[in-house]
Amino acid sequence: MHVKMLELMETRAKFLITDASPEKVNALRRALMMDLPKMAIDDVEFLLGSIRDEEGNEYESVSPVFDEIVAHRLGLVPIPTDLELFGFRDQCSCGGEGCPNCTIMYKLEKRGPCEVYSGDLDSLGGDAYRPNDELIPIVRLGERQGILAYATAELGIGRKHAKWQATHGVGYKYYPTVTIDQDKCDNGGSCIKVCPKQVMSFKDRNVQVIDNDACVLCGDCIKVCRTNAISVEGSEESFLFEFETDGSLSAQVALAKALESLENTFDEFREKIASLEI
Repeated sequence: MHVKMLELMETRAKFLITDASPEKVNALRRALMMDLPKMAIDDVEFLLGSIRDEEGNEYESVSPVFDEIVAHRLGLVPIPTDLELFGFRDQCSCGGEGCPNCTIMYKLEKRGPCEVYSGDLDSLGGDAYRPNDELIPIVRLGERQGILAYATAELGIGRKHAKWQATHGVGYKYYPTVTIDQDKCDNGGSCIKVCPKQVMSFKDRNVQVIDNDACVLCGDCIKVCRTNAISVEGSEESFLFEFETDGSLSAQVALAKALESLENTFDEFREKIASLEI
């Protein structure tokens, strides 16, 4: 299997996979969705009772929604993850008690009336762990309402819970090949009108393929072509693959970790097969 990067941004990647099979590519898709470790808030402790500000004003520690809903929303906030620094909490030398090597502590304190956003999470470990997306809405506080909570983030994988899923929009398609037989083509342009991805266009008064990779193999152009000049084929050995991350991991790190996870899985499977008695 060979990978050729076509587009690589901080949170998005698009690449071409060749010399592969649908089974292998689908295994990579599942690894990206379920086997990547990332930090996510897993425990939230709310302060009950009243809250006082510096001026002595008193606020009730309540919000329009249940604390469980607020905790759920906090759990879905993407947390910046340094996989070189943090390890899984149940495998940490602290014995799962929680320490700077396996957890990140946050404080959330707001008084209404106001909107509470992900950017209001203050990391007790420094600004490096503040959420990259600071405009994710959490809850709206009314007059004399307040919230004071402490949250703990730890490593997990998407196989355990969706809040630890670092990637989204993970998908692939057979690599398309669109060809036009110019000897048969009447250049009527009906194929251009029906194509949902603008794969073809007029060039030098002829219908030509201008964006082959954009083809989704729908076959609409073949259906409207009266002269059978168009052929569309999808390769079963080459695939266009793309995905995005939620910002907790870069696309490059996510892809590298997914491939590493696959390699470890295959090595473990190979060892188990070798240990079987025949």
